[in-house]
Amino acid sequence: MFYYLTHMISVVFPVYNEEENVGKLHAAIKRVVDGLGEPYEIIAVYDDSTDNTLFELKKLSPVKIVVFAKNRGQTSALDAGFKIAKGDVVITLDADLQNDPQDIPRLIKKLREGYDVVSGWRKNRHDNWGRRILSRSANWLTGKVTGLYLHDHACAIKAYRKSVLEGVNLYGEMHVFLPCILYLRGAKVAEMEVAHHARTLGFSKHNFLKAVKDISDLLVVRFIFSVKRPLLFFSSTALALWFLSLAMAVAAVIVKLTDYRDFGQAPLPLVAVFLAIAGLLFFALGFLAELLLRVYYESGGHTPYIVKQVIEQ
Repeated sequence: MFYYLTHMISVVFPVYNEEENVGKLHAAIKRVVDGLGEPYEIIAVYDDSTDNTLFELKKLSPVKIVVFAKNRGQTSALDAGFKIAKGDVVITLDADLQNDPQDIPRLIKKLREGYDVVSGWRKNRHDNWGRRILSRSANWLTGKVTGLYLHDHACAIKAYRKSVLEGVNLYGEMHVFLPCILYLRGAKVAEMEVAHHARTLGFSKHNFLKAVKDISDLLVVRFIFSVKRPLLFFSSTALALWFLSLAMAVAAVIVKLTDYRDFGQAPLPLVAVFLAIAGLLFFALGFLAELLLRVYYESGGHTPYIVKQVIEQ
């Protein structure tokens, strides 16, 4: 398989309430990409901050500033950055100075080894113990659900081939799972250790509620971008519930015929009916999910795969 060399590098970072950091980040990025000897662009997606971040961004050059009219979150910011980026390679990182732009050349080098995505791994992470425990649990769960096992799914610094991002629209908190989305579509994903610095200026935007949103979006990613059909998942659950319902019903009849207990004295008939109804609801959920999935792919022209190459002979 042949991979073309990069013609341009796009560095994208979302910005929200980082007035103290954007100048230093831009200077660090510019210093690194100037040394690569290749065309580049720096894209800052301004997510309607409440401080003077936009004022600080306008002092910088070169930079392309994407200004949101209203705060829409990090996922929307990255989605907008991807769509505006002109580079064949797109690098993403956070604006809080915890990611190190010095890792950009190493990410690009790894990408050129034949990968479509290179995800950073903050092996020596400078965060509190609670956040590290939550991250480890989330990484384990993400690997189990998607089949892509990375040490650090949430690491912001990543490198992508722009070609594999075509046709992917992000919403919710799905930016965390973008390597998983691309992996489920057939992309080749690698991971490499990157530096991580403690935050010295500004405030973290991560909280427990965000983690809950991430889990919800993980399930969406599993159904939309994998080849597994939701109807099969929900139907198997429904069949299991119906089997238990039948077992409860048979047990209730046996109890009645042996004069051990009357129907009114045992909960078995009630449990049997409850399980049967629950199974019906799960089957209906699977059917609706299947319809919605077909609407997603057929109406929007989306595909669950990536075409890497077309060979004509």
